[in-house]
Amino acid sequence: MVEGDFFKQVHQVVQLIPYGRVTSYGAIASYLGSAGAARMVGWALHKSGASAKPIPAHRVLNRNGLLSGKAAFPGENIMQQLLESEGLTVVNNQVKDFEKYFWDPKELDDL
Repeated sequence: MVEGDFFKQVHQVVQLIPYGRVTSYGAIASYLGSAGAARMVGWALHKSGASAKPIPAHRVLNRNGLLSGKAAFPGENIMQQLLESEGLTVVNNQVKDFEKYFWDPKELDDL
């Protein structure tokens, strides 16, 4: 389990998402023991620009694989471009085969 305040915990988890994989706001909230706090995860990611370490927030999507946070990125298609640079396909603002690329933070407990 990661330590620190909730926003810091979110940032720590997001930094652990493997390259070419994605997760959801709700999966992160659940892992941190705050099921139902998906919106707070979104707020934490929105504030991640102030982090000293880069946060790969583009890897966090809504529960259906939609790029719901893309407005927080500079430029309309930056989030999509970042995901596609990692080998994912995005169609109509949704990651194709979302389930295939989904990473559950609970996998951290198995390490």
